[in-house]
Amino acid sequence: MAIKKDKVDVVMVGLGWTGSIMGMELTEAGLNVLALERGDMRDTNTDTPYPKAVDELKYSVRGALFQDLSRETVTIRHTLSDVAVPYRQHGSFLLGDGVGGAGFHWNGMMYRNLPEELEMRTHHEQKYGKKFIPEDMTIQDHGVTYKELEPFYDFSEKVMAVSGKAGNLKGKIVAGGNPLEGERSDEFPTPPLQYQYSASLVEKAMRDVGYHPYPAPAANASQPFTNPYGVRIGPCNYCGFCENYGCYMYSKASPQTTILPVLLKRKNFEVRTKAQVIKVNLDASGKRATGVTYIDAQGREVEQPADLVLLTAFQTHNVRLLLLSGIGKPYDPVTGEGVVGKNFAYQYNGGINVVMPKGTQFNPFIGTGAGGVGMDDLNADQFDHGPLGFIGGASIRHVRYGGRPIKQAGTMPGEKVPSWGSEWKASVQDAYQRTLTIGMSGSVMAYRDCYLSLDPTYKDANGQPLLRMTLNWKENEGKMLTYIAGQMEKVGQAMNPEKVVKAVRKTGSSWDTRVYQSTHLTGGAIMGTTPKNSVVNKYLQSWDVPNVFVYGACAFPQNMGYNPTGLVTALAYHSAKAIREQYLKNPGPLVQA
Repeated sequence: MAIKKDKVDVVMVGLGWTGSIMGMELTEAGLNVLALERGDMRDTNTDTPYPKAVDELKYSVRGALFQDLSRETVTIRHTLSDVAVPYRQHGSFLLGDGVGGAGFHWNGMMYRNLPEELEMRTHHEQKYGKKFIPEDMTIQDHGVTYKELEPFYDFSEKVMAVSGKAGNLKGKIVAGGNPLEGERSDEFPTPPLQYQYSASLVEKAMRDVGYHPYPAPAANASQPFTNPYGVRIGPCNYCGFCENYGCYMYSKASPQTTILPVLLKRKNFEVRTKAQVIKVNLDASGKRATGVTYIDAQGREVEQPADLVLLTAFQTHNVRLLLLSGIGKPYDPVTGEGVVGKNFAYQYNGGINVVMPKGTQFNPFIGTGAGGVGMDDLNADQFDHGPLGFIGGASIRHVRYGGRPIKQAGTMPGEKVPSWGSEWKASVQDAYQRTLTIGMSGSVMAYRDCYLSLDPTYKDANGQPLLRMTLNWKENEGKMLTYIAGQMEKVGQAMNPEKVVKAVRKTGSSWDTRVYQSTHLTGGAIMGTTPKNSVVNKYLQSWDVPNVFVYGACAFPQNMGYNPTGLVTALAYHSAKAIREQYLKNPGPLVQA
């Protein structure tokens, strides 16, 4: 028999970015908020102090901050006729674990959507005609516009002390920023991070070719900053240990460095770690959540009653919990009916490797998580897709992440080199100081046969079905990145290099889950305008169970060329405002179906 706890106003499943944001907003509104986190408590001063923080073997190779895939993972298949197999080693994506989640070990790339991306189907139908969108492509509008989200993007950037330069400030194009971005109401909280030598070369080459480069926005503060919650954030020291690591300098934004120092001290907030939520509990009608059930550190089943249930875990976990709890109708790719699990997408990435003449000294060990040079000329619909025959684009950037000796000591691009021995050593030595990569982060559209479901065979350590991913690359994305790579090759050649090597997969190739690509998994609990086309409304409120809200990139109807955190956090603040100003006064649907 389950242990039953005292009722709380709000229970949250997961304490990463969205859990921290919603915890702050709802405790400020006077509610008693409980966060259930399945992993350990993590904090900067105890988990990643210097020099403990810069252990590449522990964090990058052995993945100390990642989910234990032996206890819980996902299964993956390419097509509906395949049998899915478990993902037992971190490769293509890195699932986080513990307080802070992936927000503790991310790089800090903090972008706003281009306005047309939030109205994807409407924009493309109006500009190119309905027939331009392939029949099996299930893209749709988010149901919320850039203009509606702009104040929440702005506040998120201030919380994170994002560094950058505005290019469109209150409708005026400003030199030095991104002229293609949506209109901003304010300048970035901190100035851009300094360019490394390689970024200066890339910026010049982009301009020479006719593009519009700008300093990449980074949640790595360029100078000391105090955020709206009163938390002080330090300046980045370009140590080159961001992704896979906690920031010992307190300069990379994470829940630990921006929100939790205040939230954890509030008397109306509690966090319980080692609490694996296995179900959202519903009343007899199935239309109202009564709380959640979780397994505690001792393996006991615990019932936690609550008035509001917020799913604030990672994308995959939120979708799985909806399916396990019977909230919403599961998506069927054969009939096209149902919504939970629909529109699962990823990112289609590539790059251009540029080898400069011998004697070039880039000093790649001077690195940041997100600081560098970017451009949007080939992103979203900032270029004419009409004659090209594909939808989507890519954000282009050159960022020096660091020059760590194990995972960032590559051999000469384009050459077949042994994986060990004297020839390997010579190639690493030759390549280390004079190579750079211009990365292409490509969008991925949603398709009828790419979705999430419960696996019929494999279960986790608690005996529950694993989440099954069905996804493979499509011709549209192959065409997109092939075109963009050709354009970016011109940028590489403008740098007067020794050689340029394209790193783009062949069109028609399958998703290889062994190689890291990004952790930008989206969809499955998508937002939209009606219960027929979405799981949640514009405020991330469940259409089926109005006192359940679902956060994170699972709400994206398709994926974009940008990293997801900017939109994830803006949507969370947008939702929090609606809960505080509308829902608490009159509990029920915020949007009429």
